[in-house]
Amino acid sequence: MDLRKLKTLIDLVSESGISELEVNEGEDRVRIVNAGSSAPAGQVVYANPAPMQAAPVAAPAVPAPAIEEAPAETGFVARSPMVGTFYRAPNPESPDFVKVGDTVKVGQTLCIIEAMKLLNEIESEQAGVIKQILCENGQGVEFDQPLFIIA
Repeated sequence: MDLRKLKTLIDLVSESGISELEVNEGEDRVRIVNAGSSAPAGQVVYANPAPMQAAPVAAPAVPAPAIEEAPAETGFVARSPMVGTFYRAPNPESPDFVKVGDTVKVGQTLCIIEAMKLLNEIESEQAGVIKQILCENGQGVEFDQPLFIIA
């Protein structure tokens, strides 16, 4: 199963609020558990239903990658307002919206997050200097994930 499918499945679990998702695709088997979910335990959703078995079989779980890291700098943390793909520039040939050390004003575009084929400009909520950029260009981001540190 390719990495893009896994990322889509992880996003599906985190957005929908389900506690677990198990997918069988040929010989590949993936089980994603949402530890922060408030859904009742034991609820399993199958994307490709397998034949019913008399007793449940434990499968090796594929852990969701830990995306968020603790910021090294202190200051205002600009967070992602949505799930999507982070881009530092409007297109590959253009310069980045901001770089570390740049001074930004309130309302200035920091980055673009692509969600469902829509490009959403993310603007600064606070004036200051970009101390750290916490995402790589083209990286998938989650809701409320730290993107920039502005001091």
